[in-house]
Amino acid sequence: MKKAEPETRKAGSAKAPPAAAPTAPSTVAATVPNAAPSTSTPDTDEAVLPVEPATLTAEQLEELKARAAKADEIWERLLRTTADFDNFKKRAARERQDAVKFGNETLMQKLIPVLDHFEMAQTAAQAAKGDALQSLQAGITMTHQQLKSVLSEAGLEEVDASGKPFDPNLHEALSRQETKDVTEGHVVQQLRKGYRLRERLLRPAAVVVAAKPAENPR
Repeated sequence: MKKAEPETRKAGSAKAPPAAAPTAPSTVAATVPNAAPSTSTPDTDEAVLPVEPATLTAEQLEELKARAAKADEIWERLLRTTADFDNFKKRAARERQDAVKFGNETLMQKLIPVLDHFEMAQTAAQAAKGDALQSLQAGITMTHQQLKSVLSEAGLEEVDASGKPFDPNLHEALSRQETKDVTEGHVVQQLRKGYRLRERLLRPAAVVVAAKPAENPR
C-alpha cells in the first residue's frame, strides 16, 4: 500500500491543468475604452464600367444654339450701351464746362447795344452845344432805361427802401437821424440802392434810419 502512493502522485502531477475559457471578441472590445471600430473592408475586384456621353436630340441642340445666339446678342447690346453711356458722360462734362464758361453769353449780347449807346453819348457830349445838350440828356435817359430793362430780364431787381420799415435782411443802416416826420425805425433816406437776383440778395440798400427825437430837458 505504501509503494503505490508515489505512482499515484506522479500520475496526478502529469495531469495537465484545465485550459482557460476563450474570451469572446465582443467581451474584449467592451472592456477596452474608446476602442476604434474595425475599418477593414473586403477587397473587391469589380471592374469600372465606362460611362457613355449623353446624347442630345435635335430639338435640344437647336435650343442650345438659340440660347447661345441670344447670349451673344445681349453681350453686343451691353457693349453698345456701355459705349453710349461713356460718350454721354463725356458730352455732359463738356456741356457743363461750357455752361460755366459761357453762362452769361446771352446777357452779354443784350448789354453790347447798351455799351454802343453810351459810347455814342460820350461822343455827342464832346461836341454838345445849345440844344444838343437836351438831346444828349434824352439819349442818356433812354440808354439808362434800356440797361435797366436788360438787367430786369436777367432777373435783377432793385431793393427800394425809401420810407419803408428797416429790414436787416435787405437794408444796411449807415446812421440814425432824429426826426418827427418819419416813424421811428423807418428809412429816412436811401443813400444807395440795393439789388437782388431773384430771391438772392446781391447788395443791401444803404439807408439812414429814423430815430425818435430826444425830449427837451426841463
